[in-house]
Amino acid sequence: MSLADAEYAYLRSELGEADRADLAARYQRLGSLRAVAVEVLRERKAALVSDPLAVTVQGIATVNNAENVRALERQITALEDAKLEESAFATPAPLLRRRSR
Repeated sequence: MSLADAEYAYLRSELGEADRADLAARYQRLGSLRAVAVEVLRERKAALVSDPLAVTVQGIATVNNAENVRALERQITALEDAKLEESAFATPAPLLRRRSR
């Protein structure tokens, strides 16, 4: 089961740049675009949490990833709570231009 262009476009819209072969392998294993997106986001969250969330070099710089973790958690929750059909993600919706007056 390989990813169609529309399916890959959906995953890129959720995940940003990602390796198509990796996503296709996950899709074949998991069978759902939503499950693929959630798995990748959980891995990203785990990578952030495994390191210190905040690092400060006195007087030079502060890096804080706590908000990034919260953003990933919100995105994961939204995907898990979505009530839409899986096919809605894979099929692009045609956009129609309104007639001008």
